[in-house]
Amino acid sequence: MSDRVYPDAQVPRDGAPPPAAASPATPAPTPAVAPDGGTQQRHWRGNLFVCMAGSFTTVVAMTLLLPFLPIYVEQLGVRGHAAIVQWSGVAFGITFVSVACVAPLWGVLADRYGRKPMLVRASLGMAVAMALLGTAHNIWQLVGLRLLTGLLGGYASGSIALVAAQTPKGRSGWALGMLTSAIMAGSLAGPLIGGVLPQHIGIRKTFFAAGAVIFAAFLATLFLLREQRQSATGRADKKARAGWSAVPDKRPVVIMLATSALLSFALMSIEPIITVYVAQLVADPARVTWVAGVVMSATALGSMLSSSYLGRLADRIGHWPVVACCLALAAALVVPQAFVTAGWQLVALRFLMGLALGGLMPCITAVIRHHVPERVIGTVLGYSFSSQSLGQVAGPLLGGFIGGHLGMRPVFFVTAALLATGALWNWRELARRALG
Repeated sequence: MSDRVYPDAQVPRDGAPPPAAASPATPAPTPAVAPDGGTQQRHWRGNLFVCMAGSFTTVVAMTLLLPFLPIYVEQLGVRGHAAIVQWSGVAFGITFVSVACVAPLWGVLADRYGRKPMLVRASLGMAVAMALLGTAHNIWQLVGLRLLTGLLGGYASGSIALVAAQTPKGRSGWALGMLTSAIMAGSLAGPLIGGVLPQHIGIRKTFFAAGAVIFAAFLATLFLLREQRQSATGRADKKARAGWSAVPDKRPVVIMLATSALLSFALMSIEPIITVYVAQLVADPARVTWVAGVVMSATALGSMLSSSYLGRLADRIGHWPVVACCLALAAALVVPQAFVTAGWQLVALRFLMGLALGGLMPCITAVIRHHVPERVIGTVLGYSFSSQSLGQVAGPLLGGFIGGHLGMRPVFFVTAALLATGALWNWRELARRALG
């Protein structure tokens, strides 16, 4: 079974018999129901741009603390270089752990009560939690509020679920690529803003400003986002089967969940060692931090530039071939990073790797969208977001362990081997489905 896209009006609903051909004298009625049982959304373009703007602002607010997090940790009373680094890692990583735990829950609730309410909840909850971060008085409060931010958040992931569910299948790759570009742009702009804003208004006011920006996203979501109410047929379908049991073909979904974790792992595995690695390449110690920041941003910039193009390409040739090719290309680009002799070489290779990885997230989501009924897409994408979060936690942990015990180069070799394994697995599945 291929993931090729067919016109929506020609696809039967959940195993129902194909519709009878319309009489030549009578124009065919516009279908009121999507092929997988969901109601066709008329506002998907407008909703896409609202989700792009909201995801950009929330990701900016979530990532702007990266440059000054160790400074804030020290201001809260932590002393000693090792302790500051350790608590900064805990405060940063605890958010991903909480996201991994609650993402499936928010997905289930989105399928049951609507996706707009979940975006309204996430934006309001994140606005409050972000503002409260500026009121922390000790490290335990900071860690607890970062945990709360992950528990209440999920705007970007909720936006992906909404866009995946509402966009026509033939445009899903392009739409998800545009949304991924907005998310990557936020992750790129956040640290840049976080490196400048606290110098002018202070760290605590920076958190208050971030909360205000997310509150603006909350207002835009509340008043501009449109979600059509479920029809009686859609509500009846929900009662039939829900959650994982409603997925007719689980194998491609499982492969995409594993690929999601692999993508996050590949992006994050170098993070713990990047500054130390750059110090070996840059002669001037004063430029090490700056070059390390450019290296980190290069991958996000490449992904931001390629996401929409690769998503549009996947809509034409199929999403699964793009996933396999992107993984293989990324694996090939990771290996030379272990042998660079100058900082600009690492920047260039990380940028090219970002171009390759930019097509993965929209295509992974599109493959899941094509193999999952619309009524449970939020639930299944919740599992995908959990797998991504686990990769974001496992990547730095394993990368730091390997880098500390075996050296820098093995980190790149292990990452390349995992990406190559993922590419082979996806190619094998693609060939199997083409034959069978």
